[in-house]
Amino acid sequence: MNVIVSNKYAAMLGNLSIDLIKSVNGEFDVDELIAQFDNFFFNKMVLDITAIRNYKDISQIQRLSFGMDMTKVILLLDDSPEVNSPQYLSELVSMGIYNFTRNIDAVAYLIDNPNTYKDVAQFHLLGGGGAMPAGAPPQDDGRGGKRGGQEPTHNFINNSVAMPSIGGTRVIGFKDLTDHAGATTLIYMLKKQLEDNYNVIGVELDKSDFMFFNDQDLKSISTKELPSLIKNPSSNTQIILIDINNSSEEANCTEMIYLIEPSTIMLNKMIRRDRNILEKIKGKKVVLNKSLLDINDVKDFEYEARCSVFQNIPPLDDKKDRHRVLDEFLNKMGFDKNKPANDGNRGTRLFGIVKE
Repeated sequence: MNVIVSNKYAAMLGNLSIDLIKSVNGEFDVDELIAQFDNFFFNKMVLDITAIRNYKDISQIQRLSFGMDMTKVILLLDDSPEVNSPQYLSELVSMGIYNFTRNIDAVAYLIDNPNTYKDVAQFHLLGGGGAMPAGAPPQDDGRGGKRGGQEPTHNFINNSVAMPSIGGTRVIGFKDLTDHAGATTLIYMLKKQLEDNYNVIGVELDKSDFMFFNDQDLKSISTKELPSLIKNPSSNTQIILIDINNSSEEANCTEMIYLIEPSTIMLNKMIRRDRNILEKIKGKKVVLNKSLLDINDVKDFEYEARCSVFQNIPPLDDKKDRHRVLDEFLNKMGFDKNKPANDGNRGTRLFGIVKE
């Protein structure tokens, strides 16, 4: 069941043919919205952006993203030049908000067909640049996005909102939330599947486990070396996958993936270490790794944890060169060259053991 929060576009949203559990109308502070839906379970929320007080200030959307799972929100934009500016749309993408549109017909489509990064990548201004010309009229792309938009008449962007982007390189961090959630091996397997189509390196911080994979494109460095590596990558590097480990280097990544191994003992250990962990991961990309949960189990997990699962990855054989579920995950992340394919390997040695 779905929720509608409306204001200026209440009449149009009232005619929307979707399963509805709750509808509210008016203008609300961000804290009011978060408090109202904090413990309210719903499938998707259609949010009229004019229902957010001071919505033209992008920092208000950022505050909302801290307290609400934005993967479940479809943002109906108004026609103001500020909201439709390239900078504003880029900030939405940087915050992981992919489901936005000015087209009322696209709202119903997005409920069952949510956007991935690749659907909105054209709005992401990497490295402070921009592909969209100033003054170009906004155009709906029919899938929930727009191209173009006028430049704002004043500096309304809070620069602290922007996630770091280095040129055209995607810097993706992975962090284990439960013990042994498998970030190191997952990065190794993702790199193997990505390198057929992209120039990619893997990095681990403050550990040396990568040395056991015998791969020269897996680098073990200290936390203090990371900013230098990101700012000065190889000229043809398109993707950097980072095993964050225990460092606090999320800020140096353009995107973060948080891994959970959803066994009872690991979940209980995680919660005992940090009672607020489930609140902290709301709106984040949470991946269940080494997971034996089926579809119904995942739905139960989402309900109890009050967070969305971006991908459910079962235990995988790291000796194989390709796994369909990882292609599906990468495709969701916007790597559209990695179309899901049959699992397989290249017939190399079974364990690839190297004696030195």
